[in-house]
Amino acid sequence: MASHRRPKQPSRARVTVLTTAAAAAVALSAQAANAAPSAKPSKDEVKSKVDELYQQAEQATEKYNGAKEKQDKLEKQISTLQDKVARGQDELNQLRDGIGTMASAQYRTGSIDPSVQLFLSSNPNDYLDKASTLDQLSSQQVEALKKIQEKQRELAQERQEATDKLKDLAATRAELGKQKEDVQGKLADAQKLLNSLTAQERAALQADQARASRASARSALGGDTGSASGRAAAAFAAAQSVIGSPYVYGATGPSAFDCSGLTSWAYAQAGVSIPRTSQEQANAGTRIYSESDLKVGDLVIFFGDYHHVGLYAGNGQVLHAPHTGAVVRYEAMSDMQFEFGVRI
Repeated sequence: MASHRRPKQPSRARVTVLTTAAAAAVALSAQAANAAPSAKPSKDEVKSKVDELYQQAEQATEKYNGAKEKQDKLEKQISTLQDKVARGQDELNQLRDGIGTMASAQYRTGSIDPSVQLFLSSNPNDYLDKASTLDQLSSQQVEALKKIQEKQRELAQERQEATDKLKDLAATRAELGKQKEDVQGKLADAQKLLNSLTAQERAALQADQARASRASARSALGGDTGSASGRAAAAFAAAQSVIGSPYVYGATGPSAFDCSGLTSWAYAQAGVSIPRTSQEQANAGTRIYSESDLKVGDLVIFFGDYHHVGLYAGNGQVLHAPHTGAVVRYEAMSDMQFEFGVRI
């Protein structure tokens, strides 16, 4: 007789595991079905982000320029101090030699002063501060020892000043390296974004910028805004002569420029020395707050932290070195945040 056995029911735990796995599989399938592929940024979105990165890079560039200028000044000051210390040490040695000669003469006559003997083997400062010691010396010896004491103090002060400036120089060099890395990092990020565009998109961006620059040049050159002065006109003419030169951060010409490098170079060609950085140039002359009062050749300062500068070109246009990847060119001031002009 056949045996009839009921089939074994799955355990509650097994049912739970299977149910959970099935639910997860359904959820993952739904997510996969509904998820859209990540959209590639458009040409305009890339341009907007690249412009932002270029602005950040230029902020770092002006800080780099400031640190570089400080480093150069410190190096010159340290060199001058070191030369001064070396000359002072020679003078001190000569003064000591003079005292030694005086003591030798007294020794030969058997009349060497005990205080001079003491000086020859130790520092005379303590003894010069005591009137009793001065009473034992001749007026000639007193004068010689006072000169030695003064020179020693002077040398100690100069050596301390040189030491302090060397510490400042080390900190400045560290800051210079930091700003350089910051600039390079922003530029690398911008280049990655540009590389994400097709060749046709990159060409379109360049063509758009070239058309805008030509339009700005026509507007500037077609205006009747006069120059602020003869030197402003000469500076503007110098900047015009290098239109098309590449932007290179830290460059001051004559074949490549950053923004403040162009303006400082241009005014130098007019025989006028202005500071190196845009922030310093913002304080180099008389401020002009109304665009309508600007004259050709005036400096124009942009953005709240004054990190960009150019030369006013007339009719609301600026001649400047914009950013890495661009060249010295005309551009509408309305493309940037104008703060004020500076008349040199």
